[in-house]
Amino acid sequence: MSQGKRARDGVDRTRGLPGEDRPVPVPIAKWRSALPDDAWPRSFPKSGYVWRQDVFDVADRWRAGRCTARQLLAATLMWTYGEQAGGRRRTVRALAGDPTGALLGAGLQGLLVDHPRMVDLRGAYLALRTTARLPELDADTCTRLLYFAGYRRGGSGVQPLILDEMIVKRLPRDAEVSSPASRGSSLEWVRYIVWAAAQAAEGEERDRVEMDLAAGGARYGEERNALKDWEARGRHARR
Repeated sequence: MSQGKRARDGVDRTRGLPGEDRPVPVPIAKWRSALPDDAWPRSFPKSGYVWRQDVFDVADRWRAGRCTARQLLAATLMWTYGEQAGGRRRTVRALAGDPTGALLGAGLQGLLVDHPRMVDLRGAYLALRTTARLPELDADTCTRLLYFAGYRRGGSGVQPLILDEMIVKRLPRDAEVSSPASRGSSLEWVRYIVWAAAQAAEGEERDRVEMDLAAGGARYGEERNALKDWEARGRHARR
């Protein structure tokens, strides 16, 4: 894409990950004034648009010991909530629940390794829902933090992914990932990330599955099955 195209729409799409459709509009000045100074992630975008890679950059610095877990949480929630004023208030309350970052640091400790194992991923999920639980962080929001803290681009096997109500509704029924009894549980999340790893094509990043589901599920969601059924009925009618 040319520099002229990027300048016309104000968005540098070279920052987008494969499968990422668009960045999240973020009123940086409003977020900056709302958050405590120590929670502001250094070198965060000032353009007003935040890509996933911008949050992953904060996660890289966190693993290297150059920023705090509070800053990683703040970056994650800015990308999550964007322009929502209520999201800023929820973020402030979440940060106030752990003013030193000790709870978050302990909860995410297992994700500092180069290649988190399933036991590390599930352990971090459970910690964020129990011993390191913060106000305003529900199960779905926790999966966003786990995604940025634990995902290793280029890695193989199971990777942590975002799971929320919208994605659950778009999962194929035959995936057998979620149920009313398991909604928001670590079991549901583990089933989901294992299922997603099995769906991804060889050499494909696991988060392409999540991005597809978030965008409607044309490749991996229930919509895919509906399209197959429609095509099958069409072929049958033409016989």
